Amino acid sequence: MSELATLARPYAEAVFKRAKETGTAAKWSDSLAFIATVMRDDVIAETAENPKIGRDRFLNLVLDICQEQLDQEGQNFLKLLVHNNRIKLAPAIAQIYDQLKADDEGYIDVEVVSAFFIADEQLNHLTATLERNLKKQVRMTIFIDRALIGGLVVRAGDKVIDGSIKGQLQQLAKRL
Repeated sequence: MSELATLARPYAEAVFKRAKETGTAAKWSDSLAFIATVMRDDVIAETAENPKIGRDRFLNLVLDICQEQLDQEGQNFLKLLVHNNRIKLAPAIAQIYDQLKADDEGYIDVEVVSAFFIADEQLNHLTATLERNLKKQVRMTIFIDRALIGGLVVRAGDKVIDGSIKGQLQQLAKRL
């Protein structure tokens, strides 16, 4: 993954710079997310790797799929990725771009996995605690996973806080 990130970073930074210049950060985020979603499709990914299909044919296929979702700049970026044989980097580019955007706007996306529904009061307390500790505004996504047995798992960037009973049992099993 680090090699992909190394290759994707210059593209993400260039798109972010362009988005800042034109004030279109949200539009670029949507465009890159759409391209990444298209490239995560197994059939499209296999087609991109197939040497029997030329780059121009593949580009036309992807442009047909994306034409309603991308403006001219987005289509030009897609063409650049295909012609430079970097289209498989689209998911990594989208991820890095979103991180750059979040850093610039002063927020962090946090994923919370809970064994049970979290009440509003608890959610407000968790949000305030995370914002204080991370020193950024928190945008939270919550998932329910009964396999955790109890507690929470919080993922914020590269930080993971595992306060679940399942995680504690796994730690105990490792120690034994």
